Amino acid sequence: MNKYSIAKLPSDILMETARKHRDLRKQRKLSQALLAEKSGVSLGSLKRFEQTGKISFESLLKLAHILGRLSEFEAVFSPVEDLTEVEKLFTIK
Repeated sequence: MNKYSIAKLPSDILMETARKHRDLRKQRKLSQALLAEKSGVSLGSLKRFEQTGKISFESLLKLAHILGRLSEFEAVFSPVEDLTEVEKLFTIK
């Protein structure tokens, strides 16, 4: 994380996502080779993802599908229905 910022950087999120994925894969007792085969993602891409956090979005979705986490991606760019309290304070009427 950037020492001058509270917010996480994209690189932080990449590595955090890769770590969470790896932990979930191991929790499900899936080898990299078996997960690669089941998902259709190449073993090289899977290994690179777990080491660097870098992977194509399509491959990430394939892995998420096999691990039962695909639905979590549906909310990523969903419209926000309600303004938070802070946003309400700064809204000009």
